[in-house]
Amino acid sequence: MTDTIFALSSGAPPAAIGVIRISGPQAGAALMALAGRLPAPRRAAFMRLRDGAGAVLDAALVLWLPGPQSDTGEDTVELQCHGGRAVIAAVEAALALVPGLRQAGPGEFTRRAFTNGKIDLAEAEGLADLLAAETELQRLAAVEMAGGHFSEQVAAWRERLLMLSASVEAVLDFSDEDDVALLPADFIARIAAFAEELGQWLARPRAEALKEGFRVVLAGPPNAGKSTLFNALIESDAAIVAPVAGTTRDVLTHPVALAGVPFRFFDTAGLREDSGDAIEAIGIERAQGAMRQADLVLWLGPEGDGPHGAWDIAAQCDRAGHAAKRNPRHRVSAVTGQGMDALRRDLIETARSALPRPGEAALNQRQHRLLAEARLALDGAAGLSDPLLVAENLRLARVSFDMLLGRTTTEDMLDTLFGRFCIGK
Repeated sequence: MTDTIFALSSGAPPAAIGVIRISGPQAGAALMALAGRLPAPRRAAFMRLRDGAGAVLDAALVLWLPGPQSDTGEDTVELQCHGGRAVIAAVEAALALVPGLRQAGPGEFTRRAFTNGKIDLAEAEGLADLLAAETELQRLAAVEMAGGHFSEQVAAWRERLLMLSASVEAVLDFSDEDDVALLPADFIARIAAFAEELGQWLARPRAEALKEGFRVVLAGPPNAGKSTLFNALIESDAAIVAPVAGTTRDVLTHPVALAGVPFRFFDTAGLREDSGDAIEAIGIERAQGAMRQADLVLWLGPEGDGPHGAWDIAAQCDRAGHAAKRNPRHRVSAVTGQGMDALRRDLIETARSALPRPGEAALNQRQHRLLAEARLALDGAAGLSDPLLVAENLRLARVSFDMLLGRTTTEDMLDTLFGRFCIGK
């Protein structure tokens, strides 16, 4: 990366301040072209920015951050300009005329930080999740990952693995020496304990659950009050409510945060066996599919007829002649609000127990797969007696740890990851 990039890193104008970042070997030259001098490193300076003809573009607060002591590891400039559209456009136009400068692509600043060793891959993934976080639980998990706590854990695991590998290599290299001819007596136990520790991490709730939300499906026969309850839970009239059976023909879904916990609620077609409508039949089939994939089903049908683990809900409890349930989990009326607060509290508590705890690192699909591969290699090493085969399994585990942190990776995967970032990040 020998070129120099620039981009607006703050929100879209108009705004009070617009922050333009420049990173690369020509960052200092770009600042000289606009301001005529370099301020003291890492000291904010008030400077006038001018175009090539000498006309004033803006008065800005400027930071000059020589590499490698910068976020990207390169020479970096930060221009804190006024955030009007015309100001930002004029400054960017002037930068585009500086030789060696070009507009940055999505995530390019963060990718340079990764390439230059300022962050590892797990931290970069955490940062991407932090930018996309919409609920408090998502934010806390992303902060944990972006802050490097999981990376520190992986580094500790890798060091531990190197110590185990050293014991095996000693046997292989110096098998003619009596004092190192055999592996330590506790060697297999140490590997087994190591694999068990990884297994505990693998058993944790996954990051995907945080991103998608706790999936709650409302199910039951037609006219059981599903759509009314759905609207009440998401606090929106997303579902059509009517007394006509079969009004809901498809699965409706809506994300919502309750007390900082991400949920995704599903309203489904009424379940019945005698539907003569082909479209309604498709809706019923989709409803059954949603129930199979749900984290929780709120069953509004006859008591005990719901799927295993479903909550029996006595809905429409305000209506005269509603079907009574002897022992429902909740009695609610989405119209009057009766029982709704208790239902929400119960949902929040249940979801919290199923999602990563606040501040706990949550593994994404890639991280989970690599950690599972490392555990499989350790399990394999524990069941072998040939030191050469044991060493190979330990090497495979070490490769998985290296891939977790991005020490070995592919360009396609990096393109996909950093493509998630906005321009200027």
